[in-house]
Amino acid sequence: ISKKLTKSTLHCIFSLSMTYQSSDSKKEEFRKYLEKSSVIDALTKVLVTLYEEPERPDKPVEFIKKALGGHSQSDFEQLKKENEELRAQVAELKAKLAQVGSADDAPA
Repeated sequence: ISKKLTKSTLHCIFSLSMTYQSSDSKKEEFRKYLEKSSVIDALTKVLVTLYEEPERPDKPVEFIKKALGGHSQSDFEQLKKENEELRAQVAELKAKLAQVGSADDAPA
C-alpha cells in the first residue's frame, strides 16, 4: 500500500469529511429548532402520558394525535357522518322551500 495520497484521494476524504460535518450540523440545527419550538417538550409529555396510562391504548398513534390536540380517526368518521346527515337535511329543507315557493306563486 502506497503511503502517498493522490489529489483525488485527498479530495474524496475531504468531501466525505465535509458531508459528515454538514450532516451533523444539520442534525444539530434541526434539534435546536425542535427544542426552541417546544416540539420536544410536547412529544415528551405525550409519551409520558402514554406510558402512565393504566391500560395501553389499542391505537397508540390515535392516542398521541388526540393528546396533541388533533382529531382521531373516529372523530373524523363521526364528523363525516354528521356532515352527510346535515347535507340530507339541507336538501330536504330546500325541497320544502321550493314547494312553499311554488304554492305562493299559484293563483288564488
